[in-house]
Amino acid sequence: MATSKASRRDKIKQKIRKRITGTTARPRMSVYRSNTGIYVQVIDDSTGKTLVSVGSNDPSAKSLKVSKTEISKWVGKHIAEKSKAEGITNVVFDRNGYLYHGRVKALAEAAREAGLEF
Repeated sequence: MATSKASRRDKIKQKIRKRITGTTARPRMSVYRSNTGIYVQVIDDSTGKTLVSVGSNDPSAKSLKVSKTEISKWVGKHIAEKSKAEGITNVVFDRNGYLYHGRVKALAEAAREAGLEF
């Protein structure tokens, strides 16, 4: 029986989350991708708190009239800038069950170029 995309992604997500946890020294950078936007959180799993978050629903991102991939690059750059302002330079990348391709890859590469290490 064929599984739906959502259940397939949930299975992959569970496998990833078994191995990846964010600590105070190295928090988890979690990506959520919808059809219209992309959102990133830097999470400390030991305390259960979100330290930094950026999304494509930000007013300055909405003013950009570019493709979704370009907005993903913008989000990646801004999450790195906000993280560095909070004193976070090393993170663990959690692709959240999505393929490392397209918008997720663009976001990750932009964050690396802006100074985050993962």
